[in-house]
Amino acid sequence: MRLAIMQPYFFPNAGHFALIARTDRWIVFDITQYTPKSWITRNRVLKRDGGWAYIQLPIQNASRSQRIREVCVGDNDAASRRVLGALSHYRKRAPFSKVVEDIVRETFSRNDESLVAVNVRALELVCSYLGVPFRYEICSDMGLDLPEQAGAGGWAPRIAGAVGADEYVNPIGGRELFNPLDFSSRGVTLSFLETADFVYQTGTFTYEPGLSILDVMMWNEPSAIRAYFEEARIVPAIFS
Repeated sequence: MRLAIMQPYFFPNAGHFALIARTDRWIVFDITQYTPKSWITRNRVLKRDGGWAYIQLPIQNASRSQRIREVCVGDNDAASRRVLGALSHYRKRAPFSKVVEDIVRETFSRNDESLVAVNVRALELVCSYLGVPFRYEICSDMGLDLPEQAGAGGWAPRIAGAVGADEYVNPIGGRELFNPLDFSSRGVTLSFLETADFVYQTGTFTYEPGLSILDVMMWNEPSAIRAYFEEARIVPAIFS
Protein backbone atom coordinates (compact mmCIF):
# COMPACT_ATOMS: atom_id res chain seq x y z
CA MET A 1 0.00 0.00 0.00
CA ARG A 2 1.38 3.38 -1.08
CA LEU A 3 0.71 6.11 1.51
CA ALA A 4 0.84 9.90 1.62
CA ILE A 5 0.36 12.14 4.66
CA MET A 6 -0.35 15.84 4.24
CA GLN A 7 -1.90 18.70 6.17
CA PRO A 8 -5.34 19.84 4.99
CA TYR A 9 -4.33 22.56 2.53
CA PHE A 10 -6.80 25.05 1.04
CA PHE A 11 -7.38 24.33 -2.68
CA PRO A 12 -3.70 23.35 -3.09
CA ASN A 13 -1.72 23.26 -6.32
CA ALA A 14 -1.78 20.57 -9.00
CA GLY A 15 1.21 18.75 -7.52
CA HIS A 16 -0.82 18.02 -4.39
CA PHE A 17 -3.49 16.31 -6.47
CA ALA A 18 -0.86 14.46 -8.48
CA LEU A 19 0.23 12.95 -5.17
CA ILE A 20 -3.36 11.95 -4.36
CA ALA A 21 -3.69 10.37 -7.80
CA ARG A 22 -0.49 8.33 -7.39
CA THR A 23 -1.13 6.94 -3.89
CA ASP A 24 -3.50 4.32 -2.46
CA ARG A 25 -4.19 5.86 0.93
CA TRP A 26 -4.15 9.45 2.18
CA ILE A 27 -3.97 10.62 5.78
CA VAL A 28 -5.08 14.17 6.55
CA PHE A 29 -2.53 15.29 9.10
CA ASP A 30 -4.40 17.51 11.56
CA ILE A 31 -2.79 16.81 14.94
CA THR A 32 0.04 19.34 14.98
CA GLN A 33 0.16 23.03 15.81
CA TYR A 34 -1.80 25.43 13.63
CA THR A 35 0.33 27.88 11.66
CA PRO A 36 -1.30 31.19 10.61
CA LYS A 37 -0.73 32.51 7.08
CA SER A 38 0.10 29.08 5.70
CA TRP A 39 -1.26 26.99 2.81
CA ILE A 40 -3.90 25.68 5.21
CA THR A 41 -5.87 28.93 4.93
CA ARG A 42 -4.74 30.52 1.68
CA ASN A 43 -3.57 29.89 -1.85
CA ARG A 44 -2.82 31.87 -5.01
CA VAL A 45 -4.68 32.67 -8.24
CA LEU A 46 -3.98 34.93 -11.20
CA LYS A 47 -4.51 38.66 -11.01
CA ARG A 48 -6.23 40.38 -13.91
CA ASP A 49 -3.30 42.72 -14.55
CA GLY A 50 -0.50 40.19 -14.12
CA GLY A 51 1.07 38.32 -11.25
CA TRP A 52 -0.91 36.55 -8.57
CA ALA A 53 -3.05 37.30 -5.53
CA TYR A 54 -4.04 35.29 -2.47
CA ILE A 55 -7.43 33.74 -1.93
CA GLN A 56 -8.08 33.50 1.79
CA LEU A 57 -10.13 31.24 4.01
CA PRO A 58 -11.33 33.37 6.96
CA ILE A 59 -11.03 31.62 10.30
CA GLN A 60 -12.42 32.26 13.75
CA ASN A 61 -10.29 33.16 16.77
CA ALA A 62 -7.44 30.80 15.89
CA SER A 63 -4.04 30.95 17.58
CA ARG A 64 -0.74 29.10 17.49
CA SER A 65 -1.71 27.35 20.71
CA GLN A 66 -4.38 25.37 18.84
CA ARG A 67 -4.01 22.15 16.92
CA ILE A 68 -5.10 22.19 13.29
CA ARG A 69 -8.11 20.02 14.16
CA GLU A 70 -9.36 22.68 16.60
CA VAL A 71 -9.48 25.60 14.14
CA CYS A 72 -12.87 26.80 12.91
CA VAL A 73 -14.03 28.71 9.86
CA GLY A 74 -15.71 31.99 10.72
CA ASP A 75 -18.75 32.15 8.40
CA ASN A 76 -19.16 29.73 5.51
CA ASP A 77 -21.47 31.99 3.50
CA ALA A 78 -19.07 34.90 3.90
CA ALA A 79 -16.13 32.64 3.05
CA SER A 80 -17.86 31.48 -0.13
CA ARG A 81 -18.60 35.04 -1.21
CA ARG A 82 -15.02 36.09 -0.44
CA VAL A 83 -13.44 33.33 -2.51
CA LEU A 84 -15.92 33.74 -5.38
CA GLY A 85 -15.26 37.46 -5.39
CA ALA A 86 -11.53 36.80 -5.70
CA LEU A 87 -12.28 34.60 -8.73
CA SER A 88 -14.79 36.89 -10.42
CA HIS A 89 -12.31 38.27 -12.97
CA TYR A 90 -12.05 34.79 -14.53
CA ARG A 91 -15.74 34.92 -15.49
CA LYS A 92 -16.32 34.89 -19.26
CA ARG A 93 -12.55 34.71 -19.76
CA ALA A 94 -11.68 31.20 -18.55
CA PRO A 95 -13.60 28.38 -20.27
CA PHE A 96 -14.36 26.43 -17.08
CA SER A 97 -15.09 29.30 -14.70
CA LYS A 98 -18.67 28.20 -14.02
CA VAL A 99 -17.78 24.67 -12.95
CA VAL A 100 -14.99 25.98 -10.72
CA GLU A 101 -17.35 28.47 -9.07
CA ASP A 102 -19.84 25.65 -8.50
CA ILE A 103 -17.12 23.61 -6.73
CA VAL A 104 -16.35 26.59 -4.49
CA ARG A 105 -20.04 27.03 -3.62
CA GLU A 106 -20.43 23.33 -2.86
CA THR A 107 -17.33 23.39 -0.66
CA PHE A 108 -19.01 25.83 1.71
CA SER A 109 -22.59 24.54 1.35
CA ARG A 110 -22.59 22.29 4.42
CA ASN A 111 -21.81 25.03 6.93
CA ASP A 112 -19.07 22.95 8.54
CA GLU A 113 -17.32 24.91 11.27
CA SER A 114 -14.17 22.80 11.16
CA LEU A 115 -11.29 24.04 9.03
CA VAL A 116 -10.34 20.42 8.40
CA ALA A 117 -13.86 19.52 7.24
CA VAL A 118 -14.01 22.46 4.82
CA ASN A 119 -10.60 21.78 3.29
CA VAL A 120 -11.20 18.04 3.01
CA ARG A 121 -14.55 18.74 1.37
CA ALA A 122 -12.72 20.89 -1.19
CA LEU A 123 -10.28 18.05 -1.89
CA GLU A 124 -13.16 15.58 -2.29
CA LEU A 125 -15.03 17.81 -4.75
CA VAL A 126 -11.97 18.56 -6.85
CA CYS A 127 -11.01 14.88 -7.00
CA SER A 128 -14.55 13.89 -7.95
CA TYR A 129 -14.60 16.45 -10.77
CA LEU A 130 -11.17 15.34 -12.03
CA GLY A 131 -12.04 11.64 -11.82
CA VAL A 132 -9.35 10.87 -9.22
CA PRO A 133 -10.05 8.43 -6.35
CA PHE A 134 -9.54 10.02 -2.94
CA ARG A 135 -9.23 7.42 -0.18
CA TYR A 136 -8.55 9.40 2.97
CA GLU A 137 -8.66 9.21 6.74
CA ILE A 138 -8.38 11.99 9.33
CA CYS A 139 -5.35 11.42 11.54
CA SER A 140 -7.00 12.64 14.75
CA ASP A 141 -9.83 10.10 14.26
CA MET A 142 -7.57 7.08 13.79
CA GLY A 143 -6.61 6.37 17.39
CA LEU A 144 -2.92 6.01 16.57
CA ASP A 145 -0.43 5.80 19.42
CA LEU A 146 1.75 8.79 18.57
CA PRO A 147 3.98 11.07 20.69
CA GLU A 148 3.06 14.67 21.44
CA GLN A 149 6.04 15.86 19.40
CA ALA A 150 8.00 14.10 16.70
CA GLY A 151 9.72 16.79 14.63
CA ALA A 152 9.08 17.68 11.01
CA GLY A 153 10.51 14.44 9.63
CA GLY A 154 9.49 12.18 12.50
CA TRP A 155 5.74 11.87 12.07
CA ALA A 156 5.62 10.17 8.68
CA PRO A 157 7.74 7.08 9.49
CA ARG A 158 5.82 6.49 12.71
CA ILE A 159 2.42 6.78 11.03
CA ALA A 160 3.45 4.80 7.94
CA GLY A 161 4.72 1.97 10.14
CA ALA A 162 1.64 2.04 12.36
CA VAL A 163 -0.79 1.65 9.42
CA GLY A 164 1.28 -1.02 7.66
CA ALA A 165 2.25 0.98 4.58
CA ASP A 166 4.65 -0.61 2.10
CA GLU A 167 5.74 2.75 0.69
CA TYR A 168 5.52 6.35 1.82
CA VAL A 169 5.58 9.05 -0.88
CA ASN A 170 6.28 12.72 -0.21
CA PRO A 171 6.66 15.67 -2.59
CA ILE A 172 10.31 15.80 -3.59
CA GLY A 173 10.69 19.35 -2.25
CA GLY A 174 10.61 17.90 1.27
CA ARG A 175 13.28 15.25 0.79
CA GLU A 176 15.74 16.92 3.20
CA LEU A 177 13.29 16.35 6.06
CA PHE A 178 13.53 12.56 5.98
CA ASN A 179 16.02 9.83 6.78
CA PRO A 180 15.28 6.69 4.72
CA LEU A 181 16.50 4.53 7.61
CA ASP A 182 13.64 5.81 9.79
CA PHE A 183 11.27 4.21 7.25
CA SER A 184 13.20 1.06 6.36
CA SER A 185 13.52 0.15 10.05
CA ARG A 186 9.72 -0.03 10.07
CA GLY A 187 9.46 -2.00 6.85
CA VAL A 188 8.50 1.03 4.74
CA THR A 189 10.11 2.26 1.53
CA LEU A 190 10.58 6.03 1.25
CA SER A 191 9.94 7.59 -2.17
CA PHE A 192 9.36 11.06 -3.59
CA LEU A 193 7.01 12.45 -6.20
CA GLU A 194 8.75 14.63 -8.75
CA THR A 195 6.52 16.96 -10.79
CA ALA A 196 7.29 19.50 -13.47
CA ASP A 197 5.53 22.84 -13.78
CA PHE A 198 2.14 22.42 -15.40
CA VAL A 199 2.29 24.97 -18.21
CA TYR A 200 -1.00 25.87 -19.90
CA GLN A 201 -2.71 28.64 -21.82
CA THR A 202 -4.44 31.34 -19.75
CA GLY A 203 -6.15 33.45 -22.40
CA THR A 204 -5.43 37.16 -22.01
CA PHE A 205 -3.95 36.59 -18.53
CA THR A 206 -0.26 35.97 -17.88
CA TYR A 207 0.56 32.42 -16.82
CA GLU A 208 2.12 31.88 -13.40
CA PRO A 209 3.40 28.48 -12.20
CA GLY A 210 2.38 26.74 -9.00
CA LEU A 211 -1.01 28.36 -8.46
CA SER A 212 -4.08 26.84 -6.79
CA ILE A 213 -5.84 23.95 -8.50
CA LEU A 214 -8.68 26.44 -8.98
CA ASP A 215 -6.61 28.29 -11.57
CA VAL A 216 -5.57 25.04 -13.25
CA MET A 217 -9.20 23.91 -13.53
CA MET A 218 -10.28 27.28 -14.92
CA TRP A 219 -8.29 26.65 -18.10
CA ASN A 220 -7.95 22.87 -18.50
CA GLU A 221 -10.25 19.92 -19.07
CA PRO A 222 -10.08 17.13 -16.44
CA SER A 223 -8.42 14.76 -18.94
CA ALA A 224 -5.55 17.22 -19.49
CA ILE A 225 -5.05 17.58 -15.74
CA ARG A 226 -5.06 13.80 -15.23
CA ALA A 227 -2.46 13.48 -18.00
CA TYR A 228 -0.24 15.87 -16.02
CA PHE A 229 -0.66 13.66 -12.94
CA GLU A 230 0.44 10.61 -14.92
CA GLU A 231 3.62 12.38 -16.04
CA ALA A 232 4.78 12.80 -12.42
CA ARG A 233 7.64 10.49 -11.48
CA ILE A 234 7.98 8.50 -8.27
CA VAL A 235 11.68 8.25 -7.42
CA PRO A 236 13.27 6.24 -4.59
CA ALA A 237 15.06 7.89 -1.73
CA ILE A 238 18.85 7.73 -1.85
CA PHE A 239 20.61 6.30 1.20
CA SER A 240 23.61 8.41 2.15
